[in-house]
Order: sequence, then structure tokens, then C-alpha cells
Amino acid sequence: MRTCVIIPTYNESKAIAGLINKIHELSLKVIVIDDGSKDDTARIAGESGAEVFRNHTNTGKGASLIKGYTLALAEGFDAVLSMDGDGQHSTGDIKTFIQKAESSDCGIVTGNRMALTRGMPLIRIITNRFMSWIISVAAKQRIPDTQCGFRLIKKEVLQKIDLCTSKYETESEILIKAARSGFKIESIPVETIYSGQKSQINPFIDTLRFIRFMIREFIRNFKHA
Repeated sequence: MRTCVIIPTYNESKAIAGLINKIHELSLKVIVIDDGSKDDTARIAGESGAEVFRNHTNTGKGASLIKGYTLALAEGFDAVLSMDGDGQHSTGDIKTFIQKAESSDCGIVTGNRMALTRGMPLIRIITNRFMSWIISVAAKQRIPDTQCGFRLIKKEVLQKIDLCTSKYETESEILIKAARSGFKIESIPVETIYSGQKSQINPFIDTLRFIRFMIREFIRNFKHA
């Protein structure tokens, strides 16, 4: 399975070089979508050997992911593995993602951080469990950690679903639409490295955006039921 890694970034100059270097040790191509960073993220990523594409303004994580998926499909990859650029995801889990995808008929393999939450802020644990429950209901599949950005998606999924969001809710939209298109979603436990990173999620604005998105999805599902 020919797989590449895409990393949406915004002001991740401190961690991006080390992350790219570790991925290259696995002989995988890295595509970085820099979402209008104000620091040297794009330059450092390019010097580290990644293929870098820059958004001139901050368009949102979802828009950057979609851009990365489009580029990966155009380059003929069989699967795309997405990772965050802040160093929270361990490259040691990458081989497990690929092995799971190759041995399964699933369309998506998601990372699951919820089996080992030591170091995870309590509010994030509560939010993740609540959102994962809602999305699992919408997807009609149990997905233990729907908010984990560390996931592998096969090209068949990306070729079939149409995405219409552009912010953090895009990752939820992918799961719901993939499930409704008949794709199985599986999970693997992953290590998460917490070292004082500040989340770029706005608790108020992004929660409202997520609620609005979920209401829209439940209404759409009800109409097609």
C-alpha cells in the first residue's frame, strides 16, 4: 500500500523538523500544508525535505486537510496518513496504522488515545468522550476517539465522499460520510505526547460550529431515512 503522510500546520516551527525527519526514516513521503503560518514553519519543513504547499491566509485545518488529500490522490497514493504538526503524535505508531489498513477491509483507521489518557487535560477527556459518542451514533459505528487527528484514510474513501466544511469539524464530517457510504472504520491505540502544547481550538467558537454541523447532519440523515 503506497502511503504518504500529510501534515496541516500553523505556527509549528519548533516541532516540524524533528517530526519530518522521523517520518523520512520510515521512507514515507511527507506533504506539509502550511495554513498561513506567521513563523518559519514552511521554510523549515521545506529544508527538512517535505513537499510544502502554503495557504496565503489561515483557511482552517479542514481546508488544509482537503488540499492535502487532493494532492495525495493526484500523486497516485493508495492511502493518506494525517498527523498534527505539534509533535503530539508518535511516529512509532505509523507502521501499525499501515499494517492494520493492509490487513483489513476498512476504509479508515483512526488513532485511539482514550485507552491511556494520562497527561490529557480533563476537559479534553470529557469533550472527546462526548463528541465521540455523538459521532458514533451518527455514523452507526463505535468510534472510540473521533477527535484524534492521527488517522489513515484509503483512497477509495476520499474518492467517494464530498466534504463541505473547512475547520476542525472536517475530521468529524469525514467519519460520518465515510460510514454512511458503507466504509468500515477501525481504531488502533496510539501514544500521545503532551509537552505543554497549546490547543488552537477555540472552545466557544469551534464547539458552536461542531454543534451546528451535527444538527445539520442529523437533519440530513432524518430526511434520507
